[in-house]
Amino acid sequence: MSACPKMMVHGPCGGVQPDGACEIGGRRCVFLSETDPPAPLTQAIHAPERAPFALGARELIALWDHRPIITVELTAAPLDVDALRASAAAVAGHADAALLGDAPWARVQLPPSLRAQVVASEGVRPWASLSCRDRNRVALEGELAGLAAVGVPAIHCVTGDHPLLGHRPDATPVFDLDSTRLASLAAATGMVVSVAESPSAPPKARRPARMAAKAAAGAHVCFVNHAAEPGEVEEFVGALRELTPGVRCIASVPLVVSEKGVERLASFIPGAVVPVGALQATVSGDPVGGAVRVAVQRAEALLDVDGVDGIDLSAAAGPGEELQVAGALALAASALGGGSAT
Repeated sequence: MSACPKMMVHGPCGGVQPDGACEIGGRRCVFLSETDPPAPLTQAIHAPERAPFALGARELIALWDHRPIITVELTAAPLDVDALRASAAAVAGHADAALLGDAPWARVQLPPSLRAQVVASEGVRPWASLSCRDRNRVALEGELAGLAAVGVPAIHCVTGDHPLLGHRPDATPVFDLDSTRLASLAAATGMVVSVAESPSAPPKARRPARMAAKAAAGAHVCFVNHAAEPGEVEEFVGALRELTPGVRCIASVPLVVSEKGVERLASFIPGAVVPVGALQATVSGDPVGGAVRVAVQRAEALLDVDGVDGIDLSAAAGPGEELQVAGALALAASALGGGSAT
């Protein structure tokens, strides 16, 4: 839809504000005028050519068939291979995979295939992330081919935040595709394909149908973005399973060890969703121990929700805190039963 700043076909994105405003402000989300759930496949979407899972993807699914998956979002200084390698080494043997996304305070990242190879070299299963914000469809197809060629087992397809929200507002947004259409392309690669959905973002009642559309387009996994309460996740997952029972759900759990980490996390996740008070309580006295306890308690509550198949520990670190946070991620992941041979 040309009225959407991100040129989305399958909206609304997860950045819709509680009052219905677009994530970049100054306008109402154009998708909120719809009265019916979006059709599963429309416009440029066709039923995907689903390829058989490659070896790495089969290994991930085999592990998942026995217990919940525990993933972590690595914290490392951007464009620093040594820092990424050190953070990966800190979580090796503790987490089942590392979700390699970016963040608003570090828009410029190393190429996805390079990040994946660095993480894999330290014994951590890479779950690569690919954003439509920065690449046209030709570049996205090339990145997908490269990630599959180096043996990445899983790919996370995201539309991406608008550049006006990040530290590079001067960059021209691309948005040639959105996450739903990218998932359709990714389904032909042999990788496990994941997307995200935000149960707390308006319009809440249509979020399960939107995720079902992504599943119809080729996604196997839903990363359930941060929600205010486990009950909100339970409601979303229950509705989603009725629409498409085969989708696996990984629920997001925040982890921070400092006030700067709280500030950074809250900068891109609505304050009503992140339990800011609980997070701030962890950063005094015993920051790492407190952060791990809060994250583990929240994760255990979410794992009790029928239909939640895993946990993603979503971290935010202040400058110079990356290794400390990586250590906290390792402790939390281990406490939740993560860690497997890769």
